[in-house]
Amino acid sequence: MLPLKEKDKPIVQKLLSAGCCSRCVLRFCCVRVQAVYRRPPQETLRELQAFICNTENSKDASESTEENNKSHDAAEDPPSKRAKVELSETEARSEDAAAAAAAAPVNLKDRESSVCVVCLGILQELCGPTQAVKISEAVKAENYEFDSLVLSVSLPAQLCVREHSCWLHVKKEVREKGLVLDKDDVIQVKEAFKWIMQDLVAKELGGVAVVTRSAFEVSVEFSHEATDADCHFLASACPDCFKPTKNKQSVFTRMAVVKALEQIPDAKFLRLYSCPPAQPSSCCSPPDVQCLHVSVFVAGRYNKFCRSLPQTPWVIDGERRMESSVEELIAAPILSAFRADGFNFSSSGREDVDVRTLGNGRPFAMELLNPHRSRFNRAEIKQLQQTINESSDKIRVRDLQIVTREAMSRMKEGEEEKTKSYTALVWTQKPIQREDIAFIDDIKELTLDQKTPLRVLHRRALAVRQRVIHSMNARFLDPHHFYLGLKTQAGTYIKEFVHGDFGRTKPNLCELLKTDTDILELDVESVDVDWPPAIPE
Repeated sequence: MLPLKEKDKPIVQKLLSAGCCSRCVLRFCCVRVQAVYRRPPQETLRELQAFICNTENSKDASESTEENNKSHDAAEDPPSKRAKVELSETEARSEDAAAAAAAAPVNLKDRESSVCVVCLGILQELCGPTQAVKISEAVKAENYEFDSLVLSVSLPAQLCVREHSCWLHVKKEVREKGLVLDKDDVIQVKEAFKWIMQDLVAKELGGVAVVTRSAFEVSVEFSHEATDADCHFLASACPDCFKPTKNKQSVFTRMAVVKALEQIPDAKFLRLYSCPPAQPSSCCSPPDVQCLHVSVFVAGRYNKFCRSLPQTPWVIDGERRMESSVEELIAAPILSAFRADGFNFSSSGREDVDVRTLGNGRPFAMELLNPHRSRFNRAEIKQLQQTINESSDKIRVRDLQIVTREAMSRMKEGEEEKTKSYTALVWTQKPIQREDIAFIDDIKELTLDQKTPLRVLHRRALAVRQRVIHSMNARFLDPHHFYLGLKTQAGTYIKEFVHGDFGRTKPNLCELLKTDTDILELDVESVDVDWPPAIPE
């Protein structure tokens, strides 16, 4: 038994006459009982026909009783007058019967096989056990690991136009019946589709939970050949809503069409578009099924032991300058393990190609895009870390772990406030003695004005940045060399402090020692960021 009321009868009749499928009729009658949508469409259509026929039968019975009463009251009328009255009433009943016959299709099979004027077949042939099998097969072919999934549905833009037309078609009936009903009360096509398909897809996938929120999304996208033709009138009626974009093949996006329908007055819409919608020549194409897993984030620390290894791929003018990079050496095993489509690599600062990173390493994080595998236990992560470390002697990774998106922000917090420690091998033009560099140990909180270095001016804006060297120490090596230890504010250009960068960094070591100096080697000894959490070896 369909959960419909007497007030729904004229609406049901109008919609069936317009060419709506049985499930769309339920949507416009605001039926929210999900189980009703899961019933076979032909069975629902049969009950809708019976629902209307009951109305007509009740009407005929009522009129028959009224006629009998009138005949009894008019017993004294002359025979000719009585015959005329009976004839006119018979004609009226014939007209009502003809109207009912026109409204109710005779052949249920023909009606069910015709494409719905509103959903364009999405809630008909494209919604049921057969489609559930196709969707589940597409998901299985992608070989994802998941415990649950969310089913998302993308619809052709003209469904909004056709639904609006159908709403205007029944709007008069709604008002005449005094119903408290708005267009927003109509059940959406995608909602009805999910009600029907979720359990079917779940069953085909072995009982996996289909929920409203999940890390794994199965997207079902429908398209129709006549989308542009159906929406074209809106482009002239509301031109501001449709603007070409580089990434969109058609200007008639769902969002743009909805915006236009909100702007166009009902009277103008009815002049430009048929109401109810015209019978479509074809149904929607079988849906395109896409799977997507939310990003997984992996973090850790890395050491770099090579002075000819950039942090990221080094490509200049389209030509690769180094055979590998820190990023690639770390990413390759991780990508393979997670079976991800791609990644984004970030770190807490970066070192130059000729700079080593020692100590406890530099924090890094990777966003893994669309990973097909996302669950790893601690032993598996430890094995993955070992695989990375065994793949090259140029780097080493520690504290490898899966983190949340929110935790990623910890790496970037206090970017300017954190400190870093360095050791530099410095050359001096003039010979020096131990006592010549002893004063360096006493320098504390030295503020530098650093104009953007010439070597990075091609990628950084010209500016003067203040940075602080918190402390320094010097270790004599020979008359032209000494080791300089520094603890600095993050973002300090160490090389430029040593050689002065043609006076672009002030003060600099040349000024302090009163001789030309240059940096021969530089090592990062520590990056003082307490993230990610240390993991015992």
